[in-house]
Amino acid sequence: MIPLMKNAFLKEHETKKALADFLLRTTHLSMGDQCLEFEREFAKAQGRKHCVLFNSGASANLALLQALKNMGRLKDGAKVGFSALTWSTNVMPIIQLGMKPVPVDCEPHTLNSMSSNLADTLKKVKLDALFITNALGFAGDLGAIRELCNRNGIILVEDNCESLGTVLPGGKTGNFGIGATFSFFVAHHMSTIEGGAACTNDDELEEMLRMTRANGWDRNLGFARQRKLRDKHAIKSEFEAKYTFYDLAFNLRPTEITGFLGLTQLKFLAENCELRQKYYLELETEVKNNPDLILPRRDHISFLSSFAFPVICKTKELRARYIEQFSGDGVEIRPVIAGNMQLQPFYAKYVKEIYPLPGADFLHECGFYFGNYPELTQSDLDMLKSCLRKY
Repeated sequence: MIPLMKNAFLKEHETKKALADFLLRTTHLSMGDQCLEFEREFAKAQGRKHCVLFNSGASANLALLQALKNMGRLKDGAKVGFSALTWSTNVMPIIQLGMKPVPVDCEPHTLNSMSSNLADTLKKVKLDALFITNALGFAGDLGAIRELCNRNGIILVEDNCESLGTVLPGGKTGNFGIGATFSFFVAHHMSTIEGGAACTNDDELEEMLRMTRANGWDRNLGFARQRKLRDKHAIKSEFEAKYTFYDLAFNLRPTEITGFLGLTQLKFLAENCELRQKYYLELETEVKNNPDLILPRRDHISFLSSFAFPVICKTKELRARYIEQFSGDGVEIRPVIAGNMQLQPFYAKYVKEIYPLPGADFLHECGFYFGNYPELTQSDLDMLKSCLRKY
């Protein structure tokens, strides 16, 4: 059996031993110094000014959109575009927060929404924001997408949960919008078991994210921002301030375990991403020689931090055959995320306007993926190569 992911952590034994030692010596497990240190180090590694740590990537998505609403940058009824090929908790917050989701189709050869897809959507509807997903380690032409958003007054935010470490000529994925979210769930590039983050260069957004993460209070803000809020609302003492809540929020806080694991795994991230690209390139040679399969385009990507290996068949009949081949050889596989998001039960329940999405439909019917991660052995790679060959 070749599972989607073999271990909870890269360098599993070393990480578990370090965690056990940390638990024995620490006196504090709720959000504290380990989380703050991880935020500083992850922001530095990503090349962003701020990082705010959350208990999951889905929580980061929810908080990012709520923070933008709290700041007045998005409002009730705002039309928020989203990548048609995405995860449920990218779309659900748009609906939950009283905004209108608008799917942007994807290009099957890149697995992602491209600037041409966005341009087609803008011919039909004016968007207030775009929450784009960088899918399976790949990405769209984010530089061109950012320019299109800037010209049309569209707020651009990224879900970079599956593409941590991928680099385009214009920079790292996750650095093209006003903010981006990341996931540290077990099956992702780096694991804190559960966990996620939002990164931004915007000081006001960072402060609102910290308030939105923790009940709407000011305890996690700097002194100057606390003073400004307290003066504005006539809060006279620290005693009162402890239970003063300034805006709409949740409790999405991580624990010190999340911060500690993040710091531990961050040390291995560069090696992790390098191996993912190396294995992807080795497996890609089989796709190039198989006329049944479509080779994903990556000519606009400088470094591919592969999340998983997509298998895109030319027909749905071929997909059925290759699914049987992979499953029969003990390889765990998954659909290409959610395929056409409009076909999901929750979406049909809450959203009535349906758009044509031929790219997402094609991947829904003709694609699947298997895991790609550093713990794959040469024997595993040989087995995966054999499954990718035409038979």
